[in-house]
Amino acid sequence: MSEQEPTTLLPFIDEVNEPFWAGCREGVLRVQQCPDTKKLIFPPRPGNPWSPRTKPTWTEVSGSGKIWSFVEPHPPLMLDFTDRAPYTAICVELDEDPSIRLIGNLLKDENGDINDFSYDEIEIGTPVKVIFRKMSDEITLPLWVKQ
Repeated sequence: MSEQEPTTLLPFIDEVNEPFWAGCREGVLRVQQCPDTKKLIFPPRPGNPWSPRTKPTWTEVSGSGKIWSFVEPHPPLMLDFTDRAPYTAICVELDEDPSIRLIGNLLKDENGDINDFSYDEIEIGTPVKVIFRKMSDEITLPLWVKQ
């Protein structure tokens, strides 16, 4: 992407979610996991909802999933996104656990843009896989392409 890529909504990194963002910088998708039940946990949190006495660990997942939902934001938009509209945001359910869902954009390929697809070109259930795009030294975003 160009240097004019919107930066207003870059995520805040803290001690709880840093392993997720470190994985993205390394080109792998990681989520938390309960060491007792092996259930996946996302978004990252300091506690373990499945076994409160055990701290969550981090595990690598495949980065494959299906489009669970999608939306096309309408004005008024944040100024950084006005010139890029219309674009779509998708919600992806991971193959390992459909209850784990991540939000992102669907691109045509690794060099694509957030407005590659129009609303009527996206279907719920479409298989997708994660790709990663470096936005800054600290932030690499997980984005999605059709499988």
